[in-house]
Amino acid sequence: MLGFNGILVQGVMKSQRILLVLLFGLLLAVEMPVLAGELDKVYVKEYYSNGHLKAEGWKVGKAKVNYWKFYHSNGTVSSQGHFRKNKKHGYWYFFHKNGKAKKEGHYINGSAENWWIFYDIANACTSKFQYKNNQKNGFGLRYKKRKLVKAEKYTNDKKEGEWTSVIAFKRDNPGVSLR
Repeated sequence: MLGFNGILVQGVMKSQRILLVLLFGLLLAVEMPVLAGELDKVYVKEYYSNGHLKAEGWKVGKAKVNYWKFYHSNGTVSSQGHFRKNKKHGYWYFFHKNGKAKKEGHYINGSAENWWIFYDIANACTSKFQYKNNQKNGFGLRYKKRKLVKAEKYTNDKKEGEWTSVIAFKRDNPGVSLR
């Protein structure tokens, strides 16, 4: 019995090693194109004619990929976020020339999606809008000094409703919460 078990165990172990080698080879075959693309990735810096940095980030060929940062001509950051295949993808931040926040929100394959926040520093106002297909689609919330003062509803960038009281909003939109 011991000899038989020994042969059986050696046979199973040999089969497992062959399987591992095959799986490793398959992983390499799948990963090679990804690694080849990564080898072509270069960090690029672009400049204004005045010598200030205009943009910096990663490219594969001519396409912007991964993290990028853009600058106003005075040297302050104008925007920053990620690219995927030359399209904005992920969360982005935008700034005024004085460095104050302007807006921020989500991109999916170059299209504004989900919630976006807009800052009006001069009037102490903040607005939040839902986007779909690069247009306001859903609700817009307007705040003054951090207090909700108005809710709006949009379809394809067209305002369809406006409420300045929570009671009126709830009456017209049962089941929707602004929290």
